[in-house]
Amino acid sequence: MVSGRFGSAKIVVESSRRGIKRPKRLGPLTGKQEMCYSMDRTQIIERARGLTKAVAGFVARAREFFHAVVLSGWACPQCDGSLAMEADGRCRCRRCGQLLDPTVTFQRCPACGGKPKLRVRRYECSSCGHPIVSRFLFDGLAFDAQYFRRKMAEHRQRRTEQRERVRQMLAGSRSQTLWLPPVDLGSVPGLAERLRNLALEEVPPPVPGPPNEFNLRRYEAHIQAHLRPIPLTLEEIPALDENARLDRIWRFIAIIFLAHAGTLDVWQRGQTIMVRQREADRERQDLPGDPEQADGVEGLVGGIEA
Repeated sequence: MVSGRFGSAKIVVESSRRGIKRPKRLGPLTGKQEMCYSMDRTQIIERARGLTKAVAGFVARAREFFHAVVLSGWACPQCDGSLAMEADGRCRCRRCGQLLDPTVTFQRCPACGGKPKLRVRRYECSSCGHPIVSRFLFDGLAFDAQYFRRKMAEHRQRRTEQRERVRQMLAGSRSQTLWLPPVDLGSVPGLAERLRNLALEEVPPPVPGPPNEFNLRRYEAHIQAHLRPIPLTLEEIPALDENARLDRIWRFIAIIFLAHAGTLDVWQRGQTIMVRQREADRERQDLPGDPEQADGVEGLVGGIEA
């Protein structure tokens, strides 16, 4: 018998020799069971990263073993030393340090016996043009550094020429210099006197605005004091400010900072913002004593004692 979870109900699958029977439901899960069986997005991402790292390590070891096997029967043509692969399509002699392409050096065309040559990212015969599959490549593709270096130089040259053409085009479309006559303040009666009074007028200092009352640390401590292992809505966290609109905004900002720091999990369910204490932070070592001591606000009505 194999049990599992499907949607919001528990499934039991009974296996037999003839196959697998149809699953049957045992009823909907309760809220506590739903929390126990759920896996949050952070845990999924962490496990996926670990799996990716393990696969990358396995591929690197497989590549190293493959290169060691394919080069075991060949030696340097200059000093008869052993070879070590540095990258796909490039190996180096351990004795004299000569750098060579094992496909071009040791492999020949199966159709005419001609010598291979690297064309962009694949090999072909230099005599008949027949495609050649290299026996020394792990991924089946090589990298022609000279080809891509030449293409990059051509690309930079084209961009430089294009900039020069645009500069010349803009220079040719510029208008002629507009020469303005000198300003005559006497042409407007009373203008000079008004400008003089305006320059001598004292400007009153700016009136300072209301101080910024938002205290991020106070709101963070307040939210941490009311976090629970069960999900809570943003509205279930008590307010700290009399302005309900500003207090909701400041609570949301503090929740975003705490989520970035890894203290809590936040997600959206419809039009409701949900928060929950993260598994690694449920001990709340940085908030000793009762939650009410953190900010002087009473706890949730009917809250669960930690």
